[in-house]
Order: sequence, then structure tokens, then C-alpha cells
Amino acid sequence: MTQAQSQWSPSGAGTQGTLPERVRLFALDATAELGAAVSRALGRPLTRHEERSFEDGEHKGRPLESVGDADCYVIQSLHGGPADSVNDKLCRMLFFIGALKDAGAARVTAVTPYLCYARKDRRTKPFDPVTTRYIGALFEAAGADALVSLEVHNPAAFENAFRRRTVTLSAAPLFVDVAARFGEAPLCVLSPDPGGVKRAELFRETLEARIGRPVGKAFADKHRSAGVVTGDLLVGEVAGATVLLIDDLISTGGTIVRAARAAREAGAKRVIALAAHGLFMSGAAEALADPAVERVVITDAVPPFRLAGSSTLGKVEVVACAPLLAEAIGRMATGRALTDLVVF
Repeated sequence: MTQAQSQWSPSGAGTQGTLPERVRLFALDATAELGAAVSRALGRPLTRHEERSFEDGEHKGRPLESVGDADCYVIQSLHGGPADSVNDKLCRMLFFIGALKDAGAARVTAVTPYLCYARKDRRTKPFDPVTTRYIGALFEAAGADALVSLEVHNPAAFENAFRRRTVTLSAAPLFVDVAARFGEAPLCVLSPDPGGVKRAELFRETLEARIGRPVGKAFADKHRSAGVVTGDLLVGEVAGATVLLIDDLISTGGTIVRAARAAREAGAKRVIALAAHGLFMSGAAEALADPAVERVVITDAVPPFRLAGSSTLGKVEVVACAPLLAEAIGRMATGRALTDLVVF
């Protein structure tokens, strides 16, 4: 595994200016390392807090400093593991937001680099739940005034599920630095399914603007039903190109490998997979060992702990997302625009 230092630098003044005194920054224990990195990028220390677990499994969290009339930002990445379940992390974050409101906070923004339950955003079977909407209701009930996430699965569903301000940050500013390393090689951005075409196009446009030359586009077909994935069609300009396969997350790796194989068969020279979130569930290590995928680049919104001990970990490069999160927090705290950081 390679831990890359992102060379991305903000074009705005979010992390360049002084944060208002009323800003309070919290990082809950399960995301302490990422929270500390955001704190350093902002030049503002984390506000002290306490989290306690009781013998029966119940939990308590509270600020240890005054938050009266404060503008609070609470960081917690809501993925499962390595120690706490996704439900534990969600519950603790909701309770902590409620505690801040009870303590007089004027505004609370939930910063969830990885947002749990975001993939179930519509009904695909009779009587299905729409959990994204239920998560929105929970954050609203706890008192959250805004929610910030990185590369959510479906930005439109995310915005429609919440009745508070939502910010879905794009990972494109982080990944263009990776793509820019390939020099003058022909590049093509590939979406592994039709649903990700808009994400891929945003990345392609950002990359073209960065390197100052045309970048090809392509997409692969995919249909999923009852957990079974089908579809073999690939359309686009992959022949002879270094293909940048962009997605929001990698779960079992099946989608990435199918698209990578299709690209290789169509004449792609290399395939590099880029995904904001590397969940790497059971089977991912074996799938991503496939030679069709040369390298896998993720952010540290979800650390690749499930690949520990696997040879596949050597293919993985981790890009820090703290600079992007810090920039977004800084701009929100000072009323600056987020236009170049978000997905539209």
C-alpha cells in the first residue's frame, strides 16, 4: 500500500483565512486520525470531548468545552469496522449532535466522509425500504443543520432525502493529481456502469482542464438483480489508452474487474481504478488481484483495513481527503462558495 500525499491545493480561501472564533471542530473517536488531519489543515485544534461506553453496551458523548452559540462541525466516517459497527458509529454521532444542540450550539454540521446506507436510495423490490431517506430524518431529528459527505452514491437522492443543507463533495480534485502523472499518454475516463456516467464526466472535465488536452470517455453496461450482475457492452475510446476507471466505491470489486477486463479486451493499455471509498468486502482481495487492474487508488475516508495481510494491498494507493474536507469546512464557516468542490 502506498500512502500518497495529495498535491491538490484549494483555489478558494477556505483554509487560507482565519476561522471565526465561534467555530468548534469535533472528531469522534472512531475517526480520530482523520479528524486530527482535518484539524491540522485548518490550523484549528479539535475541541475536547468525552465518549464513554457502559457495561450494557450503552454509550454517552458530550463536549468538554462550552459550545453556546457556536458553529460546530462533527467529523465521523460512517463505515463499519474495524472496531465499531456502522450502527454504533451512526448512533453515537446522532447522540453527540443532540448533545451539542442541548448545550446551546447555534449550528451543527455533520461531516461524514463516508455516509452509511446511501446505496439504498430507491425501491428495487416490493416493500423495499428507502434507507437514505430514513437517515436524513434521523439527522434532522437529532438537530443537524447541514450534512457534508464525500462522493455519495447518488447525489440527487442524497439531496432529496435531506430537508437540511447538503454538500456532496467530489473526489475529482484529489484524483486529478494521480491522473496527471501519466504525462503525455492518451487518457480515457471510464464509468463502470451507466449510473456513474455523470461522475465520470465531471472527473473527465476536471482532468482536461488540469492537463490542457483532450481526454477520452467510455462507459460499461451493468445490470444488477438479486445480487447478480450482468452486461458486457463497452462503448468508448479505450484502445491504446491509459484508462482511468472512476467509481464512488469498491465493495467486492466485481464491478471494477468486469469493466477493467472489458477495457483490456477493447485494447486499453493500462487500467487504473479510482474510487473515493474502498470498502473491500469479502472477495475483494481476490477480485482486485486480477491483472486487468494495474492499480487501485482510494481516499482514506475508509481505511483499507480489510485488505491487511493480502498481497492485493500492494496495488492500493491511499490519497488523503483531509485537505478537501478542511477546505469545505473552512469555506462553509466563512460563507464562501463551494462551487468547484461539489458534484452538480
